Amino acid sequence: MGEALTAHADDRLRVRELFVTEQPRHAELAERAVLAGIPVREVTDKAAASLSETVTPQGVVAVCDLPRTDPVSALAQRPALVAVLVGIADPGNAGTVVRVSDAAGAGAVLFAGDTVDAYNGKAVRASTGSLFHLPVARDRDVSAVLAACRDAGLRLVGADGYATGDLDTADRAGELAEPTAWVFGSEAHGLSDEVKAQLDTTLRVPLYGRAESLNLATAAAVCLYASARAQHR
Repeated sequence: MGEALTAHADDRLRVRELFVTEQPRHAELAERAVLAGIPVREVTDKAAASLSETVTPQGVVAVCDLPRTDPVSALAQRPALVAVLVGIADPGNAGTVVRVSDAAGAGAVLFAGDTVDAYNGKAVRASTGSLFHLPVARDRDVSAVLAACRDAGLRLVGADGYATGDLDTADRAGELAEPTAWVFGSEAHGLSDEVKAQLDTTLRVPLYGRAESLNLATAAAVCLYASARAQHR
């Protein structure tokens, strides 16, 4: 909630209203909201629970305008590292990738195709505030999103468990230091052949143990940090 109020103060997000229960830990948030001119309503625990999507609500709920950002605008600053989610169904995975992208220093996260809504309640919680730190944009036209990345000077690299090349070989060749848009496919099926045909290359995460694979969020963390390290080296 504090991240949302900070985004409001920076004119990156509009917080319309704040609902809080009578708990001392909410006093600071309520005070910040009042100072920012945001109406604050005190509600009962039952009312707060009915407003929240969580099983164990924290007792504070904000009503915010949804940020409206398109991929071209999100890439206007020509970031060196971007995450693109294509067909991701699980909101927890999507939100975690936003969090990882933020931590790795990515400049934007783009939701393409039939990927879950970035502002789904579970996705917002999984992002732990990172949703308010970097541009998050959506376009159902996957090809348009990939074209926007290419126009922004980004190399399109897909994460694919069956790819011939891997992160180690790409790192040794200096490929990971280039401005990169990492493209991640659905949890169940990965990237389609149609999407892979539009990429510059695909890479897999090398597995040194006996595990058959990594889940989406873990694989995204490994890939994004591999590029971040190479770019900051």
